[in-house]
Amino acid sequence: MSTINSDEVARLAALARIDLAPDEITRLAGELDVIVQAVKTVSEVAGDDVPATSHPIPLTNVLREDTVGQTLPVADVLAQAPAAQDGMFLVPQILGEEQ
Repeated sequence: MSTINSDEVARLAALARIDLAPDEITRLAGELDVIVQAVKTVSEVAGDDVPATSHPIPLTNVLREDTVGQTLPVADVLAQAPAAQDGMFLVPQILGEEQ
């Protein structure tokens, strides 16, 4: 039995403000139903003795200490910039705000 139907996909698309054509709604209903059935199958196989995992191999982050290092003088950095003003990079205005 199908768990996701076209009406449900159309309702969710409207809530998300996504404009879908009728053929897209039908196609997505089928695809989402396959996904729901796959999750259901995995849920049935995974018993209480199987721990939940997000990755098959345990991962650990390799972090290093943050240390302050040698930095370039501001004048040297700004000398490489296309434009600078008041000790900062000068970039084109993109938001249309008045200065």
